[in-house]
Amino acid sequence: MPDQPSEASRPPEKPRGADTPPTPEPPAAAEAAGTPAANEPGPSEARTVGATPADTARPSPTQPSDGRRQRAQAAQQAGQPGSPWQHGAGAPVAKDDGMTARLRPPPPSLIRPAVLGSVLATALLSALLLSDGLAVNLLIVAVPAALAAFFAAQAAGRRLRPWTATWAVGGLALLAVPALRDAGWPTFLAVVSAFALGSLALHGSRSWPGVLIGSLGLFDSVVPGVIWGVRGIRARASGSRANWGATLRTTAVALVLLVVFGTLFASADAAFAELLGSLMPEASVGTGPWRTLLFALGLAGALAAAHAAAAPVRWDGLTVRPGKPRGRAEWALPLIVLNLLFAAFITLQLVVLFGGYDKVRDVTGLSHAEYARQGFWQLLWATLLTLLVIALALRWAPRGGTGDRTLVRSVLGPLCVLTLVVVASALRRMDLYVDEYGLTRLRISVAAMELWLGVVLILILAAGVFGARFLPRAVAVSAAAGVLAFGLLSPDGLIAEQNVQRFEDGRSTPIDIDYVKDLSADAVPALDRLPEPERSCALRIIQNDVLHDDTPWYATSWGEARAKEILEKRPVKGDGSDCYRVGREGTRDGYEPDDDGYDPY
Repeated sequence: MPDQPSEASRPPEKPRGADTPPTPEPPAAAEAAGTPAANEPGPSEARTVGATPADTARPSPTQPSDGRRQRAQAAQQAGQPGSPWQHGAGAPVAKDDGMTARLRPPPPSLIRPAVLGSVLATALLSALLLSDGLAVNLLIVAVPAALAAFFAAQAAGRRLRPWTATWAVGGLALLAVPALRDAGWPTFLAVVSAFALGSLALHGSRSWPGVLIGSLGLFDSVVPGVIWGVRGIRARASGSRANWGATLRTTAVALVLLVVFGTLFASADAAFAELLGSLMPEASVGTGPWRTLLFALGLAGALAAAHAAAAPVRWDGLTVRPGKPRGRAEWALPLIVLNLLFAAFITLQLVVLFGGYDKVRDVTGLSHAEYARQGFWQLLWATLLTLLVIALALRWAPRGGTGDRTLVRSVLGPLCVLTLVVVASALRRMDLYVDEYGLTRLRISVAAMELWLGVVLILILAAGVFGARFLPRAVAVSAAAGVLAFGLLSPDGLIAEQNVQRFEDGRSTPIDIDYVKDLSADAVPALDRLPEPERSCALRIIQNDVLHDDTPWYATSWGEARAKEILEKRPVKGDGSDCYRVGREGTRDGYEPDDDGYDPY
């Protein structure tokens, strides 16, 4: 019978002559003592876990055989633990699955109590607050989820870097849009963008593949995060059952005291009862399944965020091979021809851009609406295709030396500048159309899209001068900043303000009641300036939604609260019978009422 235990059943030994062999410290005890996890980078990363400084200074006469040492080294290089003491109890073991082996770090150590507490708080708040809608409650739920990720990253030894802080702060700022605006479309864009920025904050991507995939990378951590949390709870529960019992007893006593004394105080004072009722979420048997689903989603989402923070997937490891460099003439001639075409088009556009409507009518014979409708979408597609051409040109650009770099800049730089003029021309066309027929959701959306494409072109120009290292992250930041500004500016409020202003100026046709009555509560302050019966006709539907809705405070946006205050002071008048002909005289969007023409705006 061999006199040495197998490698899987014992830790590495001390050199011969030591008093006693080392005893492996249990993972929970090591964690409580503040010992860093074995998979964290540090100065002692190359040492064998459990070895003393003397072990690393001189060889031991009782070293394992060459075969075991080679297997341990191979496991360490592949990101696998060489022995069961390298990771916390219950930690999953990474497997060498080919290409993804270099993308996935070693599994995180045992989940910390602070992480578990933050995850549980996220799940409870999700079940209690998110069932009535989205407003400030979404920001409340996001705070403990962010804390869970912070505690997990801190336990894994990750440091807070400037770009990580930028992504995190930007994501939380985007969640302020649902708290301020009632309109659903800016809220949707803000929530999706906040999710993308949060995922980037957890993964820390910087390349184009890393930024594009890393913005959705949180989905990849859902299943591993749940497994990590379950194993961590089992490991801690098996070793500290007495502590769990004390925690449950303390929680039960606190709840009993809150219920008893809260009931007494509520029955003693009506104002306190009303305040307590407004703060506490309403729960019923009918909403039980929906709240259970929200609890599960909050739990899984917070665990996924914590797992991604502790062991982020290295999406930057996905690389795209550059294209085969082309010769200077083969590469440059098509782009030079494209530049000449842009220059010829822009020369004619400058007349319109600076000449105004009189020049448009004299040169083309078209009205405002016909001119804008004729070219805006074409110019928008031209901008998008130009960005694609620039990306492909950079992929196959010559890369021989300084002369090639100068050629690339001298060809693509003018193309970007000329495309910026195309962007200005498209925005000018939209301005002419809006000035004639008013602002709508589609018009403001595509104008904002065109404006952001212009920002991207400016960033590409800056990358050509200062280097493209920060370009992927700068483009992502510009997109998130655009979504945030779009939501904070209140699109529905701007639409109502512009249409009301046109009506007050007495120009063109009356205000389009059929359109503005379907806006959100954000439009109420502007529509409240209309005279009767236009005001009541525009606000009737919004009043029914706002005043007859018993949404709690945490699911009510500031736009809804402001609209409710206005409509309670000045409710709408009449029964709506006189609204049929209001706002329907004359033309609408450039067409007569009986005209069957389709307006894409």
